[in-house]
Amino acid sequence: MAEHNYAEVLTGAGVLVIAAGFLTYMAQVGGVGVGSAGDATYSASFRSAEGIGIGTDVRLAGVKVGSILNMELDPQTFRAETSFTVQNDVALPEDTAVVVSSEGLLGGSFLEILPGGSDFTLDPGSEIEDTQSSVSIVQLLLKFVSGGDE
Repeated sequence: MAEHNYAEVLTGAGVLVIAAGFLTYMAQVGGVGVGSAGDATYSASFRSAEGIGIGTDVRLAGVKVGSILNMELDPQTFRAETSFTVQNDVALPEDTAVVVSSEGLLGGSFLEILPGGSDFTLDPGSEIEDTQSSVSIVQLLLKFVSGGDE
């Protein structure tokens, strides 16, 4: 009987180790614990932030350089106020734009940074004013079916 309990304990311990490894992997891939202490924080305001949320990737040239930290509705302007991190080694020109982009028709959304050509850089904590909201696939399809802008 003692051998039987020993095997059950070993099996249970193995399952717990595998589950802990899986959860650690999912936290890294899913963006849990977003933002490092050394990352710069920026903010932006969007008319529609549909498809993005806290933990969503911030990408530059297709490479993840940060994550969204916070999203709130501004009751005065009815815009989505977001704050996000960008790696400290990435200096953003002051005419940088931020766009809510999609990975494709069925893919998820992310925040894309489009750097400008200015010689001056944004200070960490600055607001990026040039933004473009997400595009609704349903609205695009309805516009196409109805014949465009009439």
